[in-house]
Amino acid sequence: MLTGPISGRIDPTPSEIYHAEVLSGQFDYEMAHLLGHYVAIEKALLAEYRRLGLIEAGQVRAIAGRLDLIDRAALRADPRHNVSDIAFAIERFVTDGLAEPVPAWHVDRSRNDLQACAQQMYVRGEVLDVAEAMLRFGGTAAALAARTADLPMPGYTHLQAAQVITPGFYLAALCGEVLRTLRRLRLSYGEVDACPLGAGAMAGQELAWDRERLAALLGFGRSQPHALTAVASRGYALSVAADLAGFGVTMSRFCTDLMAWGSSEYGFIDLPDSLSGISSAMPQKKNFPILERIRGRTAHLTTFHLDLATGQRSTPYANMVEVSKEAGAHLRTLFETVRSVLTLFTAVLEHLRFDAAAMRAACERDYLGGFTLANLLTLRVGLPWRSAQVTAGRYVVLASGQGLPPDKPDGRLLARLVDEQHAEQHDELDPRRAEGLLSEAFGVDNALAAKRSAGSTNPAAVAELLAAVDAELTEQGQWWRERRDALRRAGDELQRTLATRG
Repeated sequence: MLTGPISGRIDPTPSEIYHAEVLSGQFDYEMAHLLGHYVAIEKALLAEYRRLGLIEAGQVRAIAGRLDLIDRAALRADPRHNVSDIAFAIERFVTDGLAEPVPAWHVDRSRNDLQACAQQMYVRGEVLDVAEAMLRFGGTAAALAARTADLPMPGYTHLQAAQVITPGFYLAALCGEVLRTLRRLRLSYGEVDACPLGAGAMAGQELAWDRERLAALLGFGRSQPHALTAVASRGYALSVAADLAGFGVTMSRFCTDLMAWGSSEYGFIDLPDSLSGISSAMPQKKNFPILERIRGRTAHLTTFHLDLATGQRSTPYANMVEVSKEAGAHLRTLFETVRSVLTLFTAVLEHLRFDAAAMRAACERDYLGGFTLANLLTLRVGLPWRSAQVTAGRYVVLASGQGLPPDKPDGRLLARLVDEQHAEQHDELDPRRAEGLLSEAFGVDNALAAKRSAGSTNPAAVAELLAAVDAELTEQGQWWRERRDALRRAGDELQRTLATRG
């Protein structure tokens, strides 16, 4: 049993208040979320000690056997025995169970890169989980978009009804934002995927550690090339948090639209009772508090990113507890929150119902084809574009003032406006022809077919968008699965390596 002190520089036993306020909580957190990573790191280092010829086969077996016994019940924060530090607790647990000391075990080692490595392994797993949830969310959005790509609804600019679109067109944009975030997460994952192990305290280590081999044994794609960066930087956490905060900002905007569309003023969408709420005072109301929860939780993502940034700001570029622990205090909550947002929003999209009749009625109520009418007056009648815009606007004002709905075109009114203002620029416009132009411009179904450019609300264009979405979601899914599979293979390889070296 190792009974000697941990440090010769000071009496390392922490005070009761420091243990209670800081060390005990940190120990519990790392036991709950990082313990398996610490054990895996110790095993990788053990394999390296054997490769370096510093530990014999029997010693490897003995240490590996002790490491295999470590679980959440095996260790506890003990101010006197392990200074309430998980790395020292693991060291004590292993050495306490050895029949004889292994002098070279933990030679040329530091807690700095050990802790940094465990933290990155944790973040790596969390990013994989978030990406998986995001892929499910994107797939759900794409499926709903495909089912609603030909249902006319008003699109809004400046909170005013503007042009005819479809839910499918709108949701295809949501899919694009999901893919944008997944692309960014892939770049950030590349930062997380650089193993810090072997950096030591900050300046590197003195044994000929094979850092690339250590990285591979722990499932990393590469080692972090700079020793100081390995222990001083938490830039990868900033990158991931920024990706998720940006995603939250965008999701809040989509959620805001759904909240408006679900209001009694719009009535475009509905959710089942199981995802709805009631008023305690007004029995006629059906509320959608789940949307408020989603939007509210997206705000936390911005807060957690800011917390990470301010926790690191103005600190020295070196290993600092302030950066490695305090700055990341809410990192776990960040991941929990974004997964909750994705889970709730996925459930909403799975059960969301669009009221086709209400949406069409809203399209028919407003003169949403003014842009199309101006185009027709230029391309078919020959009016200069700005003159056509003015004429289309005048028609809408006068027709609305007379109480004419868009589906009751007044060809005589349009012909008169054209002739009065622009007679010298074209032949006289026949009222019947003018009526045809109005029917074409303000016909709800015509509004979708009139859009011919790629990426438009035309159902055919939306189908092309969604085909590209499906292809990229498939590719993204494959990429992220390969990352997770690589971690499983690395774990198996580490076990085989230890068995062989032992």
